[in-house]
Amino acid sequence: MALSSLSLNWVSTPLSNKLNVPHPNAFSCQNSIICPRETTSNEENNCKRRLLLLGAGILTARLLPTSPLLAEEIPKNYQAFVDPRDGYSYVCPSDWIDFEFIGHDSAFKDRYLQLQTVRVRFIPTDKKDIHDLGPVNEVVSNLVKHVYATPNQIVDIMDMQERNVDGKNYYTFEYKLTSPNYSSSSFATIAIANGRYYTLVVGANDRRWKRLRNKLKVVADSFRVLDI
Repeated sequence: MALSSLSLNWVSTPLSNKLNVPHPNAFSCQNSIICPRETTSNEENNCKRRLLLLGAGILTARLLPTSPLLAEEIPKNYQAFVDPRDGYSYVCPSDWIDFEFIGHDSAFKDRYLQLQTVRVRFIPTDKKDIHDLGPVNEVVSNLVKHVYATPNQIVDIMDMQERNVDGKNYYTFEYKLTSPNYSSSSFATIAIANGRYYTLVVGANDRRWKRLRNKLKVVADSFRVLDI
């Protein structure tokens, strides 16, 4: 299958600075987090903590590419995360905090219920579009069963969707992983752009899934890849 041509050794790149930035094209822009393109390596290494310490800041418009996410209304009680340097954006609940998730480029979690998380990572690829990997049912089944799940977990894939937003294609799917002593449910969105294969996963303990499902679906559906 086409997916096998992609290395599954996920890579992580340092994040750029994250600043809360007012933006004239979004209704809830005080909740936006923007990563400027131009940063030093030291700034990149320290950025995640600086997000919380620096508070509100202002970037000149020339540093920011046009983001489809910021052209839309940010949902109430969500914050926008935009990383133009690495080419993606999404929203997450406004009370979630950023944290280090090994092998991922960005991650946020509920400050109290820490099994509720969203994280994004990417790997290089020579593919140009998510459809180059194959049909959605084949790609998703292979990914969940052979990448996301461990050998002792039971896999249930509940839903798969294909979307096209501003000419870019996305696969979004819902799945459940059950272990002998624990189960979790998640949404994932995958896309290809900029020579990168992007994956966003947002999930929670399965016992809370019914209560949180619609809230977390907003996160999965908000994922966008940006031209860099």
